[in-house]
Amino acid sequence: MSLLESYEDHAEQIHDRSITHWDGDDSAFVSAAPRLLTIGLRVLQDVGEAEDVVQETWLRWARADRSVVISPPAFLALTTTRLAINVAQSARRRRETSAGPWLPETADLSAGPETAAERREAVDTAIRLLLERLTPAERAVYLLRTAFDYPYRQISELLHLGEDHARQLLRRARNHLATERRHQVSTTAHRRLVRTFVAAAQSGDLAELEEVLAADIAR
Repeated sequence: MSLLESYEDHAEQIHDRSITHWDGDDSAFVSAAPRLLTIGLRVLQDVGEAEDVVQETWLRWARADRSVVISPPAFLALTTTRLAINVAQSARRRRETSAGPWLPETADLSAGPETAAERREAVDTAIRLLLERLTPAERAVYLLRTAFDYPYRQISELLHLGEDHARQLLRRARNHLATERRHQVSTTAHRRLVRTFVAAAQSGDLAELEEVLAADIAR
């Protein structure tokens, strides 16, 4: 089986699993969903991101003035393609700038005293922003998915959340990071998360980080 055929087969399976999450009466979107997932997988080559794109396409379809839409399948396919390209470009920009503004590169903090100090300060600032702007659940999902590329299934098992809920939390986290909202941050909690995050990034052993994030949610 070719890579594309594999993606298309996977899209059909996801559609069968997820169709109940969409409005069953909306035949245009429901019938187009397998094709939309295939488009997302072709562009992104990531199941979770493709599902997120299709979910966003659904939201835009729900808000659209359908009286002016001549061809719903074309509208949906074009919307999905544009969203997937935007996600791919965004991911490329994140790679080109290490881990982006929220999670600076931490794997080589021993590169030199001055460089290490600058990177440690950047990590301190990034973690403080995550503590200030995100709930414990949002923060846990954001770190595991964005910094360490955990699949949604693993995140849901670790944090005892549904996969759909985990995706929603990631979207909320991204939205909240763009706001100016502030929660009071405990110095102890901040230092603990910085230390745990840096240790995980350097060693690749994420067991302690997983425990810290899960414990924060349980409080």
